[in-house]
Amino acid sequence: MSSSTDYEAVVYDLDGTLVRLAVNWKAAASDATTAFAEAGVDAADADLWSLFETAPEYGLAEDLESILAGHERRGAERAIRLPHADRIPEWGVPVGVCSLNAEAACRLALDRHDLLDHVDAVVGRDSVATYKPDPEPLLTTIDRLGAEPSSALFVGDSERDAVTAERAGVAFEWVD
Repeated sequence: MSSSTDYEAVVYDLDGTLVRLAVNWKAAASDATTAFAEAGVDAADADLWSLFETAPEYGLAEDLESILAGHERRGAERAIRLPHADRIPEWGVPVGVCSLNAEAACRLALDRHDLLDHVDAVVGRDSVATYKPDPEPLLTTIDRLGAEPSSALFVGDSERDAVTAERAGVAFEWVD
C-alpha cells in the first residue's frame, strides 16, 4: 500500500474501488436495446458495452449516454461505500476520480458518502472525448490536480484501470 509521500497526486477509479454503484445493469441493457430497436437496429444479442461502443455509428450516442447516465445516477443514490474510500481524507496530496461512469453519477456517489469535499477533480466517461482504457481521462484528471503523470498514482479494481495507467505512464495500485 502506497503512502502520501510517494506521490504528488492520487486518482481513484469509482465503481468497485471507492463505492459500489447500485445500478440495475440488466434494466440499463434492456433500455439500451429498446433504443436501438426503435431506431431499426437489431441489438438483441449485444451486451451493454458493445451497444455503447457501436451507438455512434447509428446516431444513438447521445440517447445511449442519457440512458446509461440515468441508470448510473439512480445507482449512485444507493451506492455502497467500500473500504478504500476511507483513505481519501488521509492523503496529503490532491485526490481525483477518473471513472467509466458518468461524471454526475460519480459526484452523486461521492457526495452521498461525504467524499466530494476531499476530491479535487472528477472526470467521468462524459467529461472528455474518450474513455478508459484510453489514457486521456486519466491524464486529464492528473492535469486538473496540477501533477505530472510520472508523480501520480492510479488506484483501481479492473484490468481496464491497469491498462489505462500503463498507457498514461502512471503508477498503478490494485484495490485489496
